[in-house]
Amino acid sequence: MRVAVAFDCFYPLSTGGGERQYRLFAETFVGEGAQVDYLTRRQWSGPAPVLDGVDVVAVSGPSELYDEHGGRRLLPAVRYAAGLFSHLVRARRRYDVLVVSALPVLNVFAARLALLGTRTRICADFLEVWRPEQWVEYSGPVVGRVACALQGLAVRVSPWVSCHSQMNARRLVAAGARRPPVVSPGLIHQVPEQDPGLEQRQPATVLYVGRHIPDKQVEVLPAAVAWARERVPGLRAVVLGEGQTTTRVAAEVARWGLQEVVDLPGFVSQERLDALLRDAAVLVNPSRREGYGLVVVEACATGTPVVLVDGVDNASVELVEEGVNGFVAAGVEPEVLGAAIVAAVEGGTALRASTRAWFEAVAPQRTVRVAATALLDRLRAPEPASGR
Repeated sequence: MRVAVAFDCFYPLSTGGGERQYRLFAETFVGEGAQVDYLTRRQWSGPAPVLDGVDVVAVSGPSELYDEHGGRRLLPAVRYAAGLFSHLVRARRRYDVLVVSALPVLNVFAARLALLGTRTRICADFLEVWRPEQWVEYSGPVVGRVACALQGLAVRVSPWVSCHSQMNARRLVAAGARRPPVVSPGLIHQVPEQDPGLEQRQPATVLYVGRHIPDKQVEVLPAAVAWARERVPGLRAVVLGEGQTTTRVAAEVARWGLQEVVDLPGFVSQERLDALLRDAAVLVNPSRREGYGLVVVEACATGTPVVLVDGVDNASVELVEEGVNGFVAAGVEPEVLGAAIVAAVEGGTALRASTRAWFEAVAPQRTVRVAATALLDRLRAPEPASGR
């Protein structure tokens, strides 16, 4: 079987949950006996990256994906979709299966058109499915409505669709998916074998991991930490990452007089990130939009409980069992988010133990490799036509 994975980023040349997911998909397909091509844009100079069993193929040239506001730029998306279309036209009979990322959605149309009339089984993988209101807020009233319409059309023209949360599965069904979506059981990258140690380190530290963009709402953290410090003296915070709202985050730190309490180191090495996840008293992610929430399970793997914020677009709350591996705050107000932080810190060793136990219970069947294998099994199994 010949399988292609199409995504315009390649890990570790660019980092993120999607990048790691699709690389692991490709590696898992190889482990299942498939020959695999990874179709991406050029992010390297010289020879293509070497990946055992996977041919990494550049179908478009280098480009800057994001604008100064952290949004995806249109031109690189068009260039990649055009390059993907051209490659697939030349290789129309090459692939038995194509897993194409629907981020951006133009990829789906390029693949569907190029392979029309072939026997290639195409699955559009949706990292997220946005509501119309999200598209309008993100792209404006005109472009946003067009993008929303294209998203719906991409769902309907895809023979198979997959996603990574029940929230997005419901949205795919509502958008007119031809078949029931393939919903991955989880996206855990690996199950740590070492006991992380469950004693809470001192001083107790709040940790944030992620980009600084409006949807992440990172700027609400200083006020919540200030509120929590009135109940937990000595509480500190480390806010990792950077982005367009970093200046607002720093301004809030200064406004609450927390310059000696909150560290803003930017991005750090994987080794440093692993240590911070292990040593934190609680991981706090106030994001209002998450397609899955990989950092939640990464924290739980170390016994670190999490605090999330409830929201109609936040699929990561599906990963939290209240009081078992963390808490879901009803809002981002200092007293609401701060109270959830206090509850997690005061949970101490008992909460850390139940968090690690939760992870050990769910991890074996919630890995990326399990998800990739289930997807490949679905795509290569005989299935009747949808009738549409």
